[in-house]
Amino acid sequence: MYSIGHAAQLTGVPAATLRVWERRYGLVRPERSEGGYRLYDEHALQVLRAMSALVAAGWAPRTAAAHLLAGAEAFDGPRPAAPPASPASTPWDTTALAQGAVDLDREAVSAALDTAFASPDLEQVLDDWLMPSLERVGSWWRDGLVDVAGEHVVSAAVERRLGATLDAVPVPARGPLVAVGLARGSLHELGVLAFAVALRRLGVDVVYLGADLPPQSWVSLVRARPPAAVVIGAPMVTDVIAVRETVDALRAARPQLPVFVGGSAQDEVGHGTRTLGHAMRRASRTLVEELGAGGAPA
Repeated sequence: MYSIGHAAQLTGVPAATLRVWERRYGLVRPERSEGGYRLYDEHALQVLRAMSALVAAGWAPRTAAAHLLAGAEAFDGPRPAAPPASPASTPWDTTALAQGAVDLDREAVSAALDTAFASPDLEQVLDDWLMPSLERVGSWWRDGLVDVAGEHVVSAAVERRLGATLDAVPVPARGPLVAVGLARGSLHELGVLAFAVALRRLGVDVVYLGADLPPQSWVSLVRARPPAAVVIGAPMVTDVIAVRETVDALRAARPQLPVFVGGSAQDEVGHGTRTLGHAMRRASRTLVEELGAGGAPA
């Protein structure tokens, strides 16, 4: 959580403007400390950066705020019921991670991951258990059932597990090179990291770039080590502006480079990108087929 002064530094928006946007448009609703001071979380910073980008591009502040608020409502999932008292901890129980977040129970989270990742069909685990489980954690967090600390317990454990899984898959000697990551200011990387794992298992030489990568860094990568394609995640509607900036920079550097997007807000990006859909197995295999890089999964 950030004070209003720190939020102003991180977003480049003056503190006085942050107060105006809150009062006039309800753009973000910061929490308050015991002393009554505003506190902004990472999601609020993302929204404020997107608002700043739209205003800088010539949008009227009221129109930009309405656009962002409408987009946030469009991508909010259904609100969950209260968590059950004792959910089962099976690989296909999508409440196991959320309950671990509620209880701040790292061991329970680790046990759920151990059981799920022991399955030989990892793509099914990603599609049918991991991503729905993470959506459940997010929805419980929005409803106040999960604390920020609990969400961090889960996300850190999942990131470690996916990273170890990616490293355990041998890098193919002749597979196509694909760069996978997030745009500037985008921080929710578990979806693109999971997709990188699925691609590597299909014989793709994946360069995983992680979160919050500015456009010039994407351009440096494609110039230094030209990939067959890039995949950019758009997990939230507030990421769309930054993804478009990255796409435009890549197009200027390599006009014919295929750019694919995934994530909840992928359909909002446009700019000549190709959407991947929302299923890891189908998306990874479709991308491999389009690149002419057939191969059996690991």
